[in-house]
This record gives sequence, C-alpha cells and structure tokens, in this order.
Amino acid sequence: MVRENMEEGLLTSRYQLPPNETKPTGNGADGDGLTDNLNMPSQPAASSLTLVLVFCTFVAVCGSFSYGCSLGYSSPAETGIMEDLDLSLAEYSVFGSIITIGGMVGAILSGKIADLIGRKRAMWFSDVLCTVGWLAIAFAKNALWLDIGRLLIGLGVSIFCYVVPVYIAEIAPKSYRGSFASSNQLMTSSGFAIMFFVGTFISWRTLTMIGAIPCVVQIIGLFFIPESPRWLAKCGREKEFEASLKRLRGENSDISEEAAEIRDYIATLEQQTEASFLELFQRRYANALIVGVGLMLLQQLGGNSAVVYYTSRIFKESGISGSLGLQVLAVLQVPAATIGLLLMDRSGRRPLLLVSASGLCFSYFLQGLAFCFKELPNLKALTPPLALSSTLIAATAFTIGLGGIPWIIMSEIFPINVKAQAGSLVTLVNWSTAWIMTYSFNFMMDWSLVGTFFFFSGISGLTVLFVAKLVPETKERTLEEIQASITHFM
Repeated sequence: MVRENMEEGLLTSRYQLPPNETKPTGNGADGDGLTDNLNMPSQPAASSLTLVLVFCTFVAVCGSFSYGCSLGYSSPAETGIMEDLDLSLAEYSVFGSIITIGGMVGAILSGKIADLIGRKRAMWFSDVLCTVGWLAIAFAKNALWLDIGRLLIGLGVSIFCYVVPVYIAEIAPKSYRGSFASSNQLMTSSGFAIMFFVGTFISWRTLTMIGAIPCVVQIIGLFFIPESPRWLAKCGREKEFEASLKRLRGENSDISEEAAEIRDYIATLEQQTEASFLELFQRRYANALIVGVGLMLLQQLGGNSAVVYYTSRIFKESGISGSLGLQVLAVLQVPAATIGLLLMDRSGRRPLLLVSASGLCFSYFLQGLAFCFKELPNLKALTPPLALSSTLIAATAFTIGLGGIPWIIMSEIFPINVKAQAGSLVTLVNWSTAWIMTYSFNFMMDWSLVGTFFFFSGISGLTVLFVAKLVPETKERTLEEIQASITHFM
C-alpha cells in the first residue's frame, strides 16, 4: 500500500515534473582551470559535469574518509592501547563504543546545524571537532583523554554522515548524482581499509595522526568550493544561488531551467511549511519517513557496526589470525566500494540494495554454519575457511549497497523544508541503533555464536523484503521530482 501511495503521489502532486533531459555526449574541454566545463558549450545544466563539481565532491568526501578512519581505528589499536595505558577490557570497551554516544548527540544537532549555518560551515565545524578528538587520543596519557577524544570524533563524524551526502546530492546533476554520492561510501571504505591494513604495522599513536589528515585537508579545501545552491535558494540569497549554480555547472551552461525548477519547488514548499519539528510527522511525509528511518534501522540491526568493531574477536573465535584477517578484509574494501560507485547510476539504488541485503543474508547464514561446525569434531576444520569467506562476502555485500545507499536515499527523498528535522531523526536512529548493537554484541556472542549470526541473517532477509516493497528508485531523477513523487501536498 505504501509503495502504491508513492507511485500515486507522482500523479497527484501539485508539483509539475519537468521533461527528462538527455545525458551529455560532449568529450572535450577548453582547459581553463576549475571552472571549465568538461563537455561541449551550451549544454543543459542538468547534465553538466565540471572540474568544479569533481573538486567539490572530493573536498566533501574527505569527511567520509575521516568517518571511515574512526570506524576502523578501534580494532587494530586495541592491543597497543591496552598495553601502553594499562587499560582493562571494560575500559577499552567504553573507549570503543563511546563514539556512538557522541554520534547520537551529533545526530540530534546535525540537521539543524547544516540548516542554520550552511553545508560548508557544518563541515568546518565537524572538522574542528574531529581534529581535536584525534589529537586528544594521540597524546592521551589515560583512559579519560581517550574517551574525550573518541566522544568528540563521534560528534564530528555524525554530522559528516548527514551533511556530506546532502551537500553532494544538492550540487550534483541528476545524471551523475548516484555516482558522485557513492564516492561517499568509497572514501569511507578507504579510510576503514587504511586503518585496518596500516594499523597492523604502526603504533596506535601514529595511526591516530593518519585519522586527522583528511580533516586538515578538508578545512583547507572548503575555502575554495561554493555553498550548496539549494540551501542558498532556500535562504533567499538569489545572487549567491545563481553564482554557485553557474560555477558548479560551468560558465557555458544554461542554468535557467534548473534554477527555475529549484525556485518553483522551494516556493511550493514555503506555502506548506510551518517550521516545526512536528511538521515532519504529518501524513504527507509518512512515505519518506518510513523509507528513511526503515533503511537506517535495518542497516544497523543487521549487525555491521558490531562486526566491524569486534572483527578481531570474530576471527579469533573462528581460529583465524586476527592480523591476517584484518589485512585481507582491508584489501577487499576499496575494490568493493569502487564496484558500487560504478554501478550506482547504471543499475540504480534498489537493485544494489537488494543484492547487498541478499548477500548479507547468505553470508551471515554461512557464518552461523561455520560456528555450528566448530562444535562438530568431523567438521571443525571447515570453520576457519568458511568463517573467513563469509566475512569477506558480508564486507563486500555491505560496501556495495547498504553501507552507503541509505545515506544517499536519505539525502534525496526529504524536501528541503524538513530536511534538517528528517536528517537529524534518521541520523539519530542510525547512531542509537549502532550503539545498541555494539554494546550488546559481546553479550550476544557469549550467549550463542551461532544464534548471533542467524539473527543477523534474518534481519538481512527482512531488509530484502523492505526494499522490494517500499523503497523507490531515485536514479536519474532530480531531487524535486523524487520529493514530489514521494510527498503528498494537500
């Protein structure tokens, strides 16, 4: 029924959808710095690909790289930190999981911060928090400073989780939005992989400094990129809106149609807006809310965060060398994320989500079987290879779909008048569920190794059904088209 209502919304919405534009066919560049267009002159703005757009995306996803570093840091650093600072397992568990507490607080603030001060300043604010956090860990002499640093990083990266995909979605043409947004997951996976791989060779303090590098790079890069044109239009800053859009699309692009479309849609939203958090829970936004919250909830209930934070323990329980397992897993992350990026605008969001959730369902079932075999003398030898294989399949499946696509869809489906409230809500759901899963994972493993992974397999199976029935395809549609189809304006 909800899916039918989404489709019906496309017909009943007061917003009139513009005709589809064709993709660019030009292959030349006139070579005049960042503002030059990579395609032929006088092209439609909706299909423009420029060096400015590429550079803006690179700067934005430096925040995603920092997020990936924060995810991958705790596992390889565990032994070194516990030995150097004489921490107990309980103290280190607090350090590992407190990032999710910071994430929950940051999630509440993320949408409002990005809405009040803009996308660029929100990223600056996150960079400051993360840089201070990494430095606090690097120079920590006791558990208190470790926890303060990890908490600050959680605050910063949770804002990145919201503002980076939103910024990319708001600057990218519809023809390339999926691929550009997928670079968010690619950089997250790259940060995660570097921490897992390099962390087995260098000290935990040196590893910490690597996590701070992308924050410094982004702080510098933000001086050279424009603000989101959609945010500027929402704030009524017309001259800056046109200048930003023109810079992103290229000096030779015709932005009149895209600019008019954005203005008309924001004008429609302003007639409906009551500027209240309760506005988000009106019936007109129910479909978008179900999709956004549902994807974030299922992403974390599937156990990925817990598996990432405690990968070393899973390998040890399986009889696999922890350092070898981490290195193999790290090498796999970037190719998997690259595949997801290349397929995003070809296959679409829904097919990748279905493949991803199906792969997780299968891999976690195999992981459960591996631990079943561990209790059987005749089959015990199968446990290590089966556990390693299933972990690699799960990591690949998650990276190409469920790792990044829920954030992409979140950035696409909510109208800009409720994007701050909706973004804060879905980010809070994601981080709070991550905290629940990371906190309870060790207890679940103590209860039953087999049951834990069969549970995750079942959740992944439910995710397949949820995506098939409720999640709309957003490939090659403007943000205004997507939001008009899923939102019912009375």
